[in-house]
Amino acid sequence: MTLKQRGLSKSVNTLKRFLSYYQNELPLTILDIVAASGIAFLDLLFPVISRKMMKVFIPQKDLRGILFYGLMLFGLYLLSLGLQYIVDYFGHIAGIRIETKMRYDLFCHMQKLDVEFFDNHRTGNLMSRIVNDLHEVSELAHHGPEDLLIATLMLIGSTIYLYQINIPLTLLIVAFVPFMIFFAIKTRKTMGQAFLNVKEKTAVINSDIENSIAGIRVAKSFANEEYEKERFQNANHNFREAREGAYHSMAIYYSGLNFMTNLLNSAVLVFGGYLTYLGELDIADLTAYLLFVSMFLHPIRRLTSFTQQYEQGMAGFKRFIQLMSIEPLIIDKPNALALKNVLGKIEFNDVSFGYSGSGEVLRNISLTIKPSKSIALVGSSGGGKTTLCHLLMRFYEVDSGVIKIDNHDIRDLTLASLRETIGFVQQDVFLFAGTIKDNILYGSPKATDEEIVQAAKEAEIHEFITTLPDGYNTYIGERGIKLSGGQKQRVAIARVFLKNPPILVLDEATSALDNITENRIQKALKRLSQGRTVLLIAHRLSTVKDADEIIVLESGQIVEQGSHSELIEKSGVYAKLYNSQCFLAV
Repeated sequence: MTLKQRGLSKSVNTLKRFLSYYQNELPLTILDIVAASGIAFLDLLFPVISRKMMKVFIPQKDLRGILFYGLMLFGLYLLSLGLQYIVDYFGHIAGIRIETKMRYDLFCHMQKLDVEFFDNHRTGNLMSRIVNDLHEVSELAHHGPEDLLIATLMLIGSTIYLYQINIPLTLLIVAFVPFMIFFAIKTRKTMGQAFLNVKEKTAVINSDIENSIAGIRVAKSFANEEYEKERFQNANHNFREAREGAYHSMAIYYSGLNFMTNLLNSAVLVFGGYLTYLGELDIADLTAYLLFVSMFLHPIRRLTSFTQQYEQGMAGFKRFIQLMSIEPLIIDKPNALALKNVLGKIEFNDVSFGYSGSGEVLRNISLTIKPSKSIALVGSSGGGKTTLCHLLMRFYEVDSGVIKIDNHDIRDLTLASLRETIGFVQQDVFLFAGTIKDNILYGSPKATDEEIVQAAKEAEIHEFITTLPDGYNTYIGERGIKLSGGQKQRVAIARVFLKNPPILVLDEATSALDNITENRIQKALKRLSQGRTVLLIAHRLSTVKDADEIIVLESGQIVEQGSHSELIEKSGVYAKLYNSQCFLAV
């Protein structure tokens, strides 16, 4: 298969995939097409009636005929009004439903993608693909079929009728069509590439806006407003240049077609006038002809408009397909097992891992955690503690080695059952925009109000919530901005209490709490840990003394392991870290 054939095959497949979204909206689409056909028929009928009136009733001063056909025109205009309403309303309804379905499909697909995908893509860029791109796809889905249908029917109908009036004059018009089509095709590719470039720049500027707004407090704290303005201006300038380039292509497209249209009108008027001079065409026929020329050019304008809309819409759809074609690397095996009746035994057998584009973060980690035991992971920053927990949840896939839960390779388990088994309180707490209740309920969406309150009490946040005017229904702002760091962390902990998983991963879960609240949380976590396996990541070593075993990670390797007292006696890495923290605390 040649490169050209591959390109054609790819375009056909893209179009087939686009048309497949019409299946669920077929009734509305058919209604839209029928109404559009009616409009095309009526648009062809109006010049016919006008010609008859000018050729028969007006010269004969037939008032009854003039009034009759005048009323007929009025009735047809009312019918056209109704059909136009159907096209504008139900056609757009079909378009927005198709857009909604695409957006839902894309969002669902993104939910399946790996964490690494989101590490490498900016939020604003993804938002642009979900919102902006698909809006133009919706416009194409609505206007595309009706524009093509109306243009085709009017072009064929007007050509047949014009042949009946005067063949030479019609041939003159038809001779212009290939030039107009050639020009449209010639400029279409350039315009399509220009609008695709605009979409890419739109995604960039959306990313910059999202990033700047999210970090507005940091920008203000460093008094970097001017820096943010300058950075945004660069993206804004690139966006403007892309738009200007697209408008340049569009201007060439439309101005060229308008020039050809005006040229054709002039040619018809001059040649028609000459035929009238020769007596081969009367004034009524020439007037009707000029009206029909307008009807003849109208579908060509529709087709050219459709071409622009097609390029914009398909540019968005191609970006939609591009994102939909990205397959997650971490998926369930065909016969994956659902993890049930979990005891909580965890094994890391010779595990190594490195993020793409960087060196190894973990090297040959071997570790066995017995059920219902608490394991603390300590060490300097960047040692691989959080990464180890991410691998346990299969946010990333190990490069080599095996991770097991209850003697099952986690790669043989369903992702849903694996992650339902593990409660994870991250170091960087994320709360959703909404109420306190919404965020705690995220741990178990079907939980009762009593269970929510109990989880909040266990997380030492209930008393604070009751002091708020709206209690659990208090809106906490985007990312929980209306709460303090400690309050946010306790809400996140309450979320895990509600989930009540057999395995807990606490990544600096008490790092943002004051000493009094931390002591309360430690007691609560100790109660929760009973009968559960706990992985505790901590930099403050005073919080890990009661762990059954402490693992010291340095540069991605286990350098020490044992109980607090055992490691202190060794006077190794852990003892030095612990003693240095005790010295600083004095």
